[in-house]
Amino acid sequence: MKREELYARFEELDKRASQGGGPDKIEKQHASGRMTARERIDMLLDKDTFCEIDKFVNHRCTRFGMDKKQIPGDGVVCGHGKIDGRQVFVYAYDFTVHGGSLSETNAAKIVKVQTLALKSGAPIIGLNDSGGARIQEGITSLAGYASIFYQNTMASGVIPQLTAILGPCAGGACYSPALTDFIFMVNENSHMFITGPDVVKAVTNEVVDKEELGGAYTHSSKSGVAHFVYPTEEETLMQLRELLSFLPSNNMEDAPIVPCSDDANRRVESLQTVIPEDPNQPYDIKDVIEPVVDNQYFFEVMPHFAKNIVIGFARLGGQTVGIIANQPAFLAGVLDIDASDKAARFIRFCDCFNIPLVTFEDVPGFLPGTAQEHDGIIRHGAKIVYAYAEATVPKITLITRKAYGGAYIVMASKMIGADVNFAWPQAEIAVMGASGAINILYRKASEEEKKTAVEAYEEEFSNPYRAAERGLVDEIIMPRAGNSSAPWRWPETKIKAIRPRSTAICRYNLKTSASAPRVQRFLIP
Repeated sequence: MKREELYARFEELDKRASQGGGPDKIEKQHASGRMTARERIDMLLDKDTFCEIDKFVNHRCTRFGMDKKQIPGDGVVCGHGKIDGRQVFVYAYDFTVHGGSLSETNAAKIVKVQTLALKSGAPIIGLNDSGGARIQEGITSLAGYASIFYQNTMASGVIPQLTAILGPCAGGACYSPALTDFIFMVNENSHMFITGPDVVKAVTNEVVDKEELGGAYTHSSKSGVAHFVYPTEEETLMQLRELLSFLPSNNMEDAPIVPCSDDANRRVESLQTVIPEDPNQPYDIKDVIEPVVDNQYFFEVMPHFAKNIVIGFARLGGQTVGIIANQPAFLAGVLDIDASDKAARFIRFCDCFNIPLVTFEDVPGFLPGTAQEHDGIIRHGAKIVYAYAEATVPKITLITRKAYGGAYIVMASKMIGADVNFAWPQAEIAVMGASGAINILYRKASEEEKKTAVEAYEEEFSNPYRAAERGLVDEIIMPRAGNSSAPWRWPETKIKAIRPRSTAICRYNLKTSASAPRVQRFLIP
């Protein structure tokens, strides 16, 4: 065969592989309001940076007529490219090819790109749009999922793993996203469930549609499976890029520094009055967070789930920090099971990737009730203690108002390893509120006596000065200090003091063999 013929054959096969399931299937995909796998990759990555891997791989199945359905690429597009000039690896299920179903060869392609990402120390991004395991292949497709799960686990805490659910994701396919760090979903187009509506009806006689069972709203507000939900694929992919800008490429690097024009010594007068004089009146903790961080920009994670606690990323002096904050505007900021899980998992992620932690504390306690106790609030609340205590990154805590009882302890108190603790003058650090304490101490006293006792208790204990006397609060600061005072400049020097990386964690060294000790897992059972 002549050179020109060889080149022509290559161009023909390359074009065929690039078309996936063909024009008809692509048109059908667009009609459903979804992009194709390659369109998604092109939108996600920097222009002209995508290098595809295993473009011509095909399945080996010969049963059920599959030998006559040979399509290059076989339903998954894999490769590497750049986001904001940084190396990333990506795989995208192609729904136009066999419904994006996972075959043995598809799994091998994904495992290859996962392995390359781990060896390179670069983030990996999965774009899911799949009907699940390829039934025609039986056990081999299931074994493929197992191989992917294993690689997810090996990469946990070593490189960032991000997943976007851009279509269906059912059965065993759900577990790979669940093993990654952050999950994005598209409203109305994304669905995740272990068993679909038909199976649910057959087993439990429960009638439910796929949106209620496993839609984006369900997983972002009720189950807590999804971290982000957006109205369109385009916005989802852009926000995925935004999240990556806060993260390091691996656990041996620091997050990118973003220059900030904010005056590091600025004062924010609005913070003087953000806390209501009535200690029982709610306020939005984000009105405290945003004036403090660079450019007043706070990238919130899981905003619709467990709203009594707020988590997310921001920058101080150009450096990424993880924010954990009680939210007095929802359930008075109490800790419950969902809030505990939400905070603990985020803390462990930040610890794995060298991201300092800043805690804004205003917590009256744990949510009481039989439902919480019977469902294991003790067990779940302990996860926050564990996460904060084992974290070796810099930890700063600011107590804005209430810090009561056991909830005060678990929210990055001095005793469980916080490096520096600050309090505002209106902070109340005590075992419990004055009224509750007096009802116990003066159970048989008259109402007038109790009122007098409450005033005396508030004067004695409902303040930050007792804690400061014992070194449990390092400094009491004025709210208007904003980020001008020591708390917000402290990480710049403290980080350097704590690093090199703590040997207590025994972080995975990307330059050594795969058998080297890895970072502890951040995913919590």
